[in-house]
Amino acid sequence: MNDVRAPLRRVIRELPDELISQIAAGEVVERPASVVRELVDNALDAGATQISLKLMAGGIRSIVVEDDGAGIPVEELPLALRRHATSKIGSLDDLEHVATMGFRGEALAAISSVAEMAIASRTAQDAHASRLDARSGELSPSARAVGTSVEVRELFFNTPARRKFLKSESTELAHCVDAVRRHALARPDVGFAVWHEGKLVEQWRATSPQQRVKDVLGSDFEASSRELMLERGPMRVFGRAGLPEASRSRADMQYVYVNGRFVRDKLIAHGIRSAYEDVLHGNRQPAYVLFIDIAPELVDVNVHPTKIEVRFRDGREVHQQVRHAVTQALALSRAPAAESLAPEQTAFAAPAPAQQWKVAERAPQHWGASATQAALGLADLATLYGQQQAPIPVARPRSDEEEVPRPPTLSSHAPSPALASAAEGSWPLGRAIAQIGGVFVLAENAQGLVIVDMHAAHERVVYERMKASLGSAQIESQPLLIPVSFAATPQEIATAEAHADSLLRLGLDVAPLSAKALAVRARPAALAGGDVVELARSVLAELSQFDASHAIERAQHEILATMACHGAVRANRQLTLDEMNGLLRDMERTERADQCNHGRPTWRQLTMKELDGLFMRGR
Repeated sequence: MNDVRAPLRRVIRELPDELISQIAAGEVVERPASVVRELVDNALDAGATQISLKLMAGGIRSIVVEDDGAGIPVEELPLALRRHATSKIGSLDDLEHVATMGFRGEALAAISSVAEMAIASRTAQDAHASRLDARSGELSPSARAVGTSVEVRELFFNTPARRKFLKSESTELAHCVDAVRRHALARPDVGFAVWHEGKLVEQWRATSPQQRVKDVLGSDFEASSRELMLERGPMRVFGRAGLPEASRSRADMQYVYVNGRFVRDKLIAHGIRSAYEDVLHGNRQPAYVLFIDIAPELVDVNVHPTKIEVRFRDGREVHQQVRHAVTQALALSRAPAAESLAPEQTAFAAPAPAQQWKVAERAPQHWGASATQAALGLADLATLYGQQQAPIPVARPRSDEEEVPRPPTLSSHAPSPALASAAEGSWPLGRAIAQIGGVFVLAENAQGLVIVDMHAAHERVVYERMKASLGSAQIESQPLLIPVSFAATPQEIATAEAHADSLLRLGLDVAPLSAKALAVRARPAALAGGDVVELARSVLAELSQFDASHAIERAQHEILATMACHGAVRANRQLTLDEMNGLLRDMERTERADQCNHGRPTWRQLTMKELDGLFMRGR
């Protein structure tokens, strides 16, 4: 006889309010830093100009947030602890246009369900403050100035399993300080102080936005970053983007704010990363602080209880504008163009489109050759330089000894009119003086010595010219004798069908072979040795997630970067002084000339002070 047991039926019942609050607390309160974030949000919404955070045991034993905001009327204190009670919104229209940090009405109720909590508050109309104990509901008089104090003790005391998941006190303290740091970056008009065990840990006084960034992220970040600003329609993007050479091994200095709210958004992160894609080396992480001001109705902040995630109505437009803003900030070289020289007086004046592509067209036949390398394209150098040399910029006067007489120039002829019209020191990268090991070019400028990696520098010059001349042209493709097929997902097949024209512009002919396979019939001619399946998959993934025009541009740039790398002058190529100077002038006129296409630096400056230090001069 078969023993068939009927499944146990569970009775549907309504959960008690305390359990509901504890479940909600699991989403809102993860660790002490979560409590800090929610309480500081409320303080900012109350109009506070000074916020103080006091912690014990990293926030595990005690968290006290004090502010000088508007305060809570005594009759509203009990209501403030109830679930879904808030002063921020009252209708769906308010939710769609919310401009406050908090609005869900869950934080205080969730915190009080997993910790002992008390609120003391006073408004300008009250004669004294009132204190409410969240667990007992007792309301008593208290002493404090106008504003609110929220005290949270013994976090997760009634849920010991969750308390075991907390880290060490020092780790939890670091998370709490970081939570305040995020608020401090967005609100420079508010002063913040963080105390731990009675000692001041961090303090940021109210100041200007520029000074707040310097105070929070340090003077090193300010010195190694550029300001960015882009305003289009209902959106404004501003902040600071770190230079590629200031990149980090970890993504621990990346701050993004939407309407003053710190967020983590994959769309924005991808847009920023794509702006660094051909100037960042390897897996290095850029440093940045980015603010996006957008019409509230165009962004949904009610995505997650922690309010750290958002959803945009037009995500691709946000992605594009963020990318453009960061790209523009990174475009200028640290060696600005020599504006005193007219374009026709510059050694590397932009050639005609046909000349620009000459190096790229010849590149493949030089990939395995060393005797014949691509020319630097300096046909007009004789017109500029002739037999003359540019004047050496005057370095700083020496205070420790008499000025050393300047050695005679390589030519005693008078400078040409073009060079004579250039002010001394107008070339930021200076004048070439030598080549070392067939790899580096040495130049002297007003600050001291400049060392240039000639291959990396010429690679960037060629790459930027090819990008400018390509425009919307189609990349040349090479048909495959035998099409390459691979198993594809339904999304990849749908993307290949929807973006067939875009793929052809990239030199890729990808078409469905069956309901579960795609076939590649042509690939870019410049990438004859690459993995065509991997290339097709990466391009399809890009087209499916982000803007098609950006995917096309990114794939084009990857192809052009490969062509530029092989088309650039390589090591052991002996350059004349005219060619070296021509390369320096072109670097000064080229965007992103500080890094090659792979993110490596193209030049370095050694100042006279650093050179003196190498030889212990003046000691």
